[in-house]
Amino acid sequence: MGNSALKAHIETAQKTGVFQLTDKGLVEFPEDLQRLSANLRTIDLSCNKIDVLPPWMGTFAVLKSLSMNNNRLGKLPDELCRLKKLETLHLSANQISRLPADFGQLSALKTLNLSGNQLRAMPSQLYSLRHLDVVDLSKNKIQSIPDEVAGVQAIEINLNQNQISQISAQVSRCPRLKVLRLEENCLELSMLPHCILSDSQISLLAVEGNLFEIKMLRDLEGYDKYMERFTATRKKFV
Repeated sequence: MGNSALKAHIETAQKTGVFQLTDKGLVEFPEDLQRLSANLRTIDLSCNKIDVLPPWMGTFAVLKSLSMNNNRLGKLPDELCRLKKLETLHLSANQISRLPADFGQLSALKTLNLSGNQLRAMPSQLYSLRHLDVVDLSKNKIQSIPDEVAGVQAIEINLNQNQISQISAQVSRCPRLKVLRLEENCLELSMLPHCILSDSQISLLAVEGNLFEIKMLRDLEGYDKYMERFTATRKKFV
């Protein structure tokens, strides 16, 4: 992409607070964006070839939305955790295997998409995000849901297409969890804690494509209670 075209995008972003430059073959995060750090609210650089986010990412004081889907990011800079206004972070289809230690300091974060990365475990930093509504961890290499999951505040957790074979019963204690997606994993029916059905707020449990037939759920303790929640939720949207 030529400098004149990039300059035009920067001038527009200066007026609107939105910088969008997708599918342009960029290999570096545009350095000229640094001078807009005081007023950019949205950055979308999806579908490029960027492999590093610069340390000065942490200077975007009013940034609310960052989209870096379909790039080549292997890790995130620690400075990203300074973005106290960030509400939406899209990082799907990269090569991220872990999050910065201080990721839990993204106190305003509501939506996090880490689908299609290299995560082998649920990031412990998620347990500190008090305003998280939706977290997408699908298409990673996660093998279990740990006891600490009880601290996750999300309304929806997507763990489709991982390698999950174990689930802690503590998932039933997630205070706001309504939707739990576990399609196409490695779950045996015996590893599904009954309390998810009988003693949780989960009203949509998606478990198709595991090591049991869906109709076998009907025989589990608590299934009737789960169906009451499921039906009540459906009626709200009809």
